[in-house]
Amino acid sequence: MPLPAYNNDGDLPPGVHVAGLSDVLERFGHGSAQRCAVAERLTRVYQLAVSTGHLARFVMFGSFVTAKSDPNDIDIVLLMEDTFDLATVTGEAAIVFQHMEADAHFGASVFWTRRSAAVGGEQAMVEYWQVRREGGRRGIVEIISEGT
Repeated sequence: MPLPAYNNDGDLPPGVHVAGLSDVLERFGHGSAQRCAVAERLTRVYQLAVSTGHLARFVMFGSFVTAKSDPNDIDIVLLMEDTFDLATVTGEAAIVFQHMEADAHFGASVFWTRRSAAVGGEQAMVEYWQVRREGGRRGIVEIISEGT
């Protein structure tokens, strides 16, 4: 499913836009050296989240999914299955679920919760991340499995 064009502000139109990782990288992962570096970070965090076997939803927001040529980092929300047990996650994958450590190690601002703990329900929690700091809404992107 193709991602929509940017609006006049350089954002995706409001909504949760769905795409596979390859489509996300094709759209947002090239241009400046910084954009390419952030795309590599995104790929690594996605791989590690998937490796847990308990990833339910992977959502991105922030400057990486805008027209900004040099995004600072990648902003991610992970919804994990209720069966996810952080105590069983080891190595680099465990860093993904520690907000400060993920920021330092990956250059990724990662927020996560289990599906049943999503405030207001899963979809409401995902849609919340469309709200801009200065008000208004922007589009965000949910990465889905390439086979979906």
